[in-house]
Order: sequence, then structure tokens, then C-alpha cells
Amino acid sequence: MSDSGAHARPTRRRFLALVGAGVPAALAGCSDRPDTADYDAGRTVDPSAANESNASAAAAAAARAERVGSDYAVPLDVLALRSHELDVKDDYRGVVIQGTVENTSQQRVELVEVRTRVYNDDGEQLGRYLDSTHDLAAGATWSFDVIVLEKPDDVGSYEIAVLGSLA
Repeated sequence: MSDSGAHARPTRRRFLALVGAGVPAALAGCSDRPDTADYDAGRTVDPSAANESNASAAAAAAARAERVGSDYAVPLDVLALRSHELDVKDDYRGVVIQGTVENTSQQRVELVEVRTRVYNDDGEQLGRYLDSTHDLAAGATWSFDVIVLEKPDDVGSYEIAVLGSLA
């Protein structure tokens, strides 16, 4: 079987490129270290449409929520955050941050992550959440859904950043 295409084994050149990209990416990763990504300020939240989550809905949201980003994701000028808003859904997702990201380059972006920081009304960080996709084609737009595992009444505002890794 051929090792070509998207499932090809990493080459030494690719490994070195990823390791080289890993140093700044480690600084931007979702860990206890501060992010170096440029976050846009999100809007404040109106919890009046708060959904009443039950145990199975909370379990479904927790299973789908992403909290740990890739070490290879770094800020890329070719990824444009076109829109974002916080909403409270009347389903298992509860609080979500939705929007779109556009790949403005002439090449495919291997990994795209939208990372968010969620705060309460006092400005205290409640958590960090993200959504990701792979293989965003040149000129393509991706619609993201960041699931936030916080009660709507607890969320006051958020910040958002988009990161990625080139193929």
C-alpha cells in the first residue's frame, strides 16, 4: 500500500518542521501557561434564555466539548475570524460560542482551532474551551460551535482566538 496523501507517514523534514513549530506553539497551547494568541473580546452574555440542563444533556455536552488544544496550533495570518457570538441553545449543548473562520490563503490549512476563555461578571476566568477542524481548503469557510460547560447565569463574557497549522 502506498504512503501517499493525507495518511502518509511523517518524513524527517515534516518532523523537523513540526518540532520547529512546536516551540512557539507550546507557548500558545491550552495549558496552565498563558496563551500568546491574540484574543478578541467577546460580547457579554444574556442568560435570560438559559436552558435547564439535565444529567444526560450535561453528559452529552461534556463528551463533545474540547478543552485541550494541539501543541502545533499557532496564530496564522491566513485564518480570519469572520463572526462570533455567544448563545444559549435549548438542547444538550447549552452555552455555545458560534461563528465562522475563513482560510484566506491559497493552500490548505491542516488544523484550525478556535479557542475561548470564559469569564464571570467579576472578570474571573471560569474555563477555556475550543472547537477544531482539519483540512480547511484554500478559500473555504468553517462554522464552529464551541461548547461551554458553564451555567448560563455564571457566564459574563468571553474572549476568542483562532489558531492553526499549515499542511
